[in-house]
Amino acid sequence: SERMQQLQQQLDSGLELLCVTGVEDRLQSGVRPTLETLRNAGVRVWMLTGDKMETACCIAKSSRLVDRSGGLFAFQPASLRSADLDKELRNMARRVEAGHSVVISGECLQAAVEQDERRFVQLACQAPAVVVCRCSPTQKAEVVRLLKDHTGKRCAAVGDGGNDVAMIQEADCGMGIAGKEGLQASLAADFSIARFQHVTRLMLVHGRRCYKNTSVLAQFIVHRGLIISTMQAAFSAVFFYVAISLFPGILMIGYATIFTMFPVFSLVLDKDVASATAEKFPELYRDLLKGRELSAKLLCIWVAISIYQGGVIMYGSIWLFQGSFLHIVSIGFTALVFTELIMVALTVRTWCWQIIVAELVSLCSYLAAVFILTQYFDRAFILTLNFLWKVSAITAVSSIPIVALKLIRYLMSPPIARKLQASVGTTAVSSIFTV
Repeated sequence: SERMQQLQQQLDSGLELLCVTGVEDRLQSGVRPTLETLRNAGVRVWMLTGDKMETACCIAKSSRLVDRSGGLFAFQPASLRSADLDKELRNMARRVEAGHSVVISGECLQAAVEQDERRFVQLACQAPAVVVCRCSPTQKAEVVRLLKDHTGKRCAAVGDGGNDVAMIQEADCGMGIAGKEGLQASLAADFSIARFQHVTRLMLVHGRRCYKNTSVLAQFIVHRGLIISTMQAAFSAVFFYVAISLFPGILMIGYATIFTMFPVFSLVLDKDVASATAEKFPELYRDLLKGRELSAKLLCIWVAISIYQGGVIMYGSIWLFQGSFLHIVSIGFTALVFTELIMVALTVRTWCWQIIVAELVSLCSYLAAVFILTQYFDRAFILTLNFLWKVSAITAVSSIPIVALKLIRYLMSPPIARKLQASVGTTAVSSIFTV
């Protein structure tokens, strides 16, 4: 290589430049604020490109991926021998500790990974940003795989060309930009966007909302199944573990479908803050990194709530059933359905017409079933005030303590979304069940 450089210097000396051309490759609009927003949201950004190191460094600085005031450490060992690589890794550790970003070529990356894979990935993940230049499509996918294997985090890949297809498919979430480079990346990705700046809305608005609503949906599915299982267990324990089902099969099917399914699944349409607020404040997305939305602690809380409510409904129904088994079914099942609908209503942050319709359809469907399925419900008893106050009392005892405890916690330690709503003047109502 030294002989080649000497020969190149000899050939390039004493020449007269007749024409010099430069190709300008402008960044898309919104790249700088998009990268800044992602950093504020707690997202680590790596740039993988096939350009040479000088071009990659210029792009990283112009896009503000690398802070102009911060340093940029070029991982360039004297050779690819083990001793030189180890020396450069030690140098990299010092520079990363000082807050410098890292730029490395695909060839050096492969050598460093072969030298000490775990050490290199740990050091690179500590850097504010990493730029990998002269990177082949296979190496791009390999970088994504390394990050997934060694960090345990979820990786999203954004690309716009055919060279990015392998990387996009290797990532947990692939985003393809449809544009001048063609549609290969867009067709291979999980999500297709028109411009890079749309990544912000995709992640901070739709991604955040999907994560939160899916978490709430999972908790309610657990609650919906466990509460009726608790009632069956309590019923069997009271009647000496007789092998008798508390509710007939048709009521169980109705409970799992039309009586409670629509309100629970309509929660995926809920939103705790407006889309503009979620996009304006990336701190809301950063708050998800704490893992509070779907943690083991929260699951245990919902299990405890389900057991408490199932026990209250069952033992309350047995205590007030007045010697008729049909009264147990009527009181218990009605209180169960009402409790589930109330819990869903208390969880909703922003009401929309779909959620309202889901609640009303489920309620009307159950009321219609009460008068149609006369073999399971005592119609004469249901139309009395005695039935109404018993159902109301059981439903209140099962719901009010939960609401009170959650409300106290909500007022003492309000979520960040509620604070932002107050600051921007939004009208969405935060739920006390998703703190």
